[in-house]
Amino acid sequence: MNDETRAPRRVLVADDEPHIGRIIQMKLEQGPYEVTLVSDGRAALEELNGPEPIDVVLLDIMMPHATGLEVLAEARRLPHRRDTPIIILTAKGQDADRRQAIELGATDFFTKPFSPKKLLARVDELFGGPSSEGDDA
Repeated sequence: MNDETRAPRRVLVADDEPHIGRIIQMKLEQGPYEVTLVSDGRAALEELNGPEPIDVVLLDIMMPHATGLEVLAEARRLPHRRDTPIIILTAKGQDADRRQAIELGATDFFTKPFSPKKLLARVDELFGGPSSEGDDA
C-alpha cells in the first residue's frame, strides 16, 4: 500500500551537459525513482547492455561516442530492453529528429529547454501516474 514496500523505479539518464543531468536527477529522486546518470552514449550503451533493471531511459540526442539516436536504435535491438520506455531529450527540435526518434521506437520527445516538472509528470504517467494524489512537487 505504501511506496516503502516497493523498490524504486530505476531511471537511466544520459546527457552530456552535467548541469542538465543533475537537475533531472534531483527532480526524479524527489519521486520514487533511483537515477543512474551517465554523460555519453558509450556509457549509456554499457548500462543498457548490462543485466540491471532499467524502467525508463532519458536520452539526449547530441552526446559524445554515440548519439542518443544510435543508443535508442541499439536498445531496441536488445531483447531485455526492447519494450523499455525511452524519452528523447534534445536541443535539436527539428521535425526530422522527432520523426527519426519515433521511427526508432522512442516513447516521447522533449525539446530543450523543457520543464523538469513536466518531464517528471511524463515519467510518472508511464507508470500509472504519481504515487500520491495532489502532489504539487
